[in-house]
Order: sequence, then structure tokens, then C-alpha cells
Amino acid sequence: MDRYEQAIKSSNVVEDDAVVASEVAKIIEKASQYASPEVYKFLFNSIDLTTLSSEDSERSVAKFTNRVNDFDADYPQYGHVAAICVYSNFAEVVKDHLDVEGVDVCVVAGCFPSSQTFTAVKVADVALAVEAGAQEVDVVLPLGMFRDGNYEELCDELIELRHTARNARLKVILETGCLKTAAAIKAASILAMYCEADFIKTSTGKIYPGASHEACYVMCQCIKEYYERTGRKVGFKAAGGVRSTEDALAYYAIVREVLGEEWLNTDLFRIGASSLANAVLTSLEGSEIKYF
Repeated sequence: MDRYEQAIKSSNVVEDDAVVASEVAKIIEKASQYASPEVYKFLFNSIDLTTLSSEDSERSVAKFTNRVNDFDADYPQYGHVAAICVYSNFAEVVKDHLDVEGVDVCVVAGCFPSSQTFTAVKVADVALAVEAGAQEVDVVLPLGMFRDGNYEELCDELIELRHTARNARLKVILETGCLKTAAAIKAASILAMYCEADFIKTSTGKIYPGASHEACYVMCQCIKEYYERTGRKVGFKAAGGVRSTEDALAYYAIVREVLGEEWLNTDLFRIGASSLANAVLTSLEGSEIKYF
């Protein structure tokens, strides 16, 4: 048994899908107790505002970024989103147009969303994105290697990407809609954290089903155990299909119940979304808002 298999085997995180579903149901049942303007504002501030369209261009991404600038002037009482997330080739566009202090430049890189190319190409993509101004880099865990149990090569690649990202945050996307089971999500979470990911993220939102409450619960349990064993805090990011305030509140509740209030800050909690921003603003304003 190699060190990666040993790390997975030594974990006590639950693998029973029925138990996970039961525990999640208990948390979701009381999630509404956290509903408040303060929590809604926090959810808005935790959003990685995302545009990942095949039709994205320098002009459209600049316009998207300027909308974040405009919001800062139009709704100063709500603060700002955590980051603007774009394809890696648009990092410099966001950096050049973004005027709001505290909003990070985030990119998806490493042959997103499939992660199917040469490691050298992934490394070059991450390096170029960071050089262009990316402060956060989201990469996809190579699912083929994971399915084959080729943990050594998988981790070697992720570790190289971690080093290439330098001071930028590295978020590793597990693609939980493909992994499906608690056991697989647990194993992928452990491997990503072993490779010093700063965040583990549910999904790309492109190929497989997106974020789920059950995946969130398992990932947070893994983060908790990892912190207890190492003292290093890893963040959680939900992405893929999170569109309503109620759904975002459910993820907030799971993180709060499993990891505690220590994780309720934008250094450790994110939601990758586009339409969610308008939904949360609507909840805050009490009338429909379509700003982004």
C-alpha cells in the first residue's frame, strides 16, 4: 500500500451514502434559521462571479468586469463579490479593468473542464495565467488517473501545479457529480488536500451534475479531519448549479455545522456562480434585481 492509499484508508470520514443523506437532511431542515440580511450579504461577498462561455471575448470580459466596478458605486452597502472567475487567457483583461479593491482575479486553467492534456500544457497554462495576474487558479483533478487508482501520477501533477501557481490560491475541482459516491468523494478530497490544495471545489458545472449538499458534507468532514491531523485549514467551494439564495444558504449551513464559524470567511468559503448574485441581491432588496 502506497502513502496515498494509506492516507485514504486511515481516514475515519463516513463512506455510507445513506448515513450522509440522513445527516445532510438534518442540517438542511434547520438551514432556514440562518436566514438573515447579514448572512445574505456574506453569501454575496463569497461569490466567485463567473463567466465561462465559448463566446467570451476581451470585450465581453471587460464589460463583465466593469459591471463589478459599477456595482461598487451603486450598492456600496453590500460590499463586493470575492472574485471574478474567467478562462485563463482573460486574466490580464480582468486585472486591467478591475478597480474594486479586494476582488481577486480567478481563472480556470489546466485544460478545464476535462483536464485531458499533457501535464506540461497544464503547467504552462497555470504559469501564464499567474504571470498575467491571476490570484486564484481552479484546476480539475484528473479523473482518469483517479479511476485507474494511479494516485502517484495524479498527485505528482497536482503538486507541480501547486508549485507553479506560486502565491496564487489553488482550488482543486473534484467533479463530484462524476465521482457520485461518498467513498470516491472522500478519496478525491484527501488526495487534493495531500497535494496542498488551498480549496477543494465540488464541480466544473460543465460536464457532470454540479454541486450537491451530500458532496459538500463529505468534503467538509474531510477538511475537518485534515485540519485536526495537520493544523492546516483548507477552504470549501461549491460550484455548478447553485442559483437560489435558499440553495446557497444550505451550503452555508453545512459548512457552519460541520466546520464551524471559523470557516465562514471568504478565505475559506466560496460559491462559484453567475445567476446566484442576482438571486441574493433580490433577497436583500426584497424585489427582483437583475444587475449581473
